[in-house]
Amino acid sequence: MSSGLMMIVTGPSGAGKTTVIDRVLAADNSIAFSVSHTTRPPRDGEVHGRDYYFVTDQDFDRMIKGAEFVEWANVHLHRYGTSRAEIDRLFSLGKDILVDVDYKGARAIRLAFQQARSIFILPPSLEEMRRRLSQRASEDQEALRVRLQRARLELAVAGEYDYNVVNRDLDAAVADVLAIFRAERLRAVRAAGLVRRLVAEAIEEAG
Repeated sequence: MSSGLMMIVTGPSGAGKTTVIDRVLAADNSIAFSVSHTTRPPRDGEVHGRDYYFVTDQDFDRMIKGAEFVEWANVHLHRYGTSRAEIDRLFSLGKDILVDVDYKGARAIRLAFQQARSIFILPPSLEEMRRRLSQRASEDQEALRVRLQRARLELAVAGEYDYNVVNRDLDAAVADVLAIFRAERLRAVRAAGLVRRLVAEAIEEAG
C-alpha cells in the first residue's frame, strides 16, 4: 500500500471548488491532481490530459467493461470516471493525490481506499452559489437548472466528509485546504513505519 495521502474534494457547482483546487495545486507541488476521464466535450482552455482525459462514449464503455474505474457516474448529462491506472501512476511518483469527484464517487473511493480523507467545499450562501453559476457563459438555462437541482442534493451530504471548508474568501479557503493536507501528513498512523524502526533501533542499542 502506498504511503501517499489521497484527499477527495467535492463541492456543488458554484462553490468555487475548481478555483480552490487550482490554487492548492499551484501552492504545493507534492500534491498531484488525479485527472478524470469524461465523455463531455472540452470547454475553452481545457487541455486533454491536464484537466480531463476527454474520451468517446465507446471508449468509456470499454473502460467500464474492463473494470478500469475506481468509480464512475453520470453527472450533468455526461459521464465521469476515476481510473485505477491514474491513481497508481501518481502514487508511484511519490505524490499525495487530490481527487475531484461528486458525492457518489467519493463514497466509492472511500470504500476502495479506506485511508482516503475527504473535504467538502461549501458556498457561503445559496444566493452566492446561484450568482456564480449565472455568470458562466458556457451554461444555458437547462444546464443551469440541472446544476442547481443537483447542488441541493450535494449540500445535504456535506456532513459525510471529514472536513467542510466554506469558500467565502478564496485565499482563506485555499489556506484551509493546505492546512488540512499538512495536518493529515502529521497523523501518527502515517509515521507508524518510522516509529517501529526507531523503537527497534532503540531496543537493539539498549540490549
